[in-house]
Amino acid sequence: MEILVLYYSRYGATAKMAQLVCRGVESVPGARARLRTVPAVSAVCEALAKPVPESGPPYASLDDLKECAGLVVGSPTRFGNMAAALKYFFDASGSLWLSGELSGKPAGVFTSTSSLHGGQETTLLSMMLPLLHHGMLIVGTPYTERELMETSSGGTPYGPSHHAGVNSDRDLSETEQQLCRKLGARVAQVAVKLTSK
Repeated sequence: MEILVLYYSRYGATAKMAQLVCRGVESVPGARARLRTVPAVSAVCEALAKPVPESGPPYASLDDLKECAGLVVGSPTRFGNMAAALKYFFDASGSLWLSGELSGKPAGVFTSTSSLHGGQETTLLSMMLPLLHHGMLIVGTPYTERELMETSSGGTPYGPSHHAGVNSDRDLSETEQQLCRKLGARVAQVAVKLTSK
């Protein structure tokens, strides 16, 4: 059973979070992570990305969404919203919406911002909107996770977050790392329970 961990990252912080989410997924017996990214949106009309990135995980396809038992989505914050590249990918998922392919599957979200109050929660909520339209079941990080009460950097009940700094040079804190792993595990646990019935 695979959980799709789908993200866009410009400077690497969101990619690091995605890897931690994958570790959380794979800590659950019977669950495997499938790591995917999306290409940047070009300012040049009709520009095409190479079909395979030069480094990192492969680009996501609609088949990745269709085949997953659960989904965790990550994006840096862009003016309190998800990055255009990720929204562009979801904007092309109408065929899966029509067929109800994602309905009833668990999903979670995570984000990284340059400033501590740079729109972490609104970005997480913006990523939930297409997932809710697809009928997915949103899994957050509840306050039963003690790290949520102790964080002095990123972390919200809507999903993990990271304060990367203006130059994107701040490492993920131990608390931020734990919350990423715990979200991955929670989504995988819910998917296992749902598929075992």
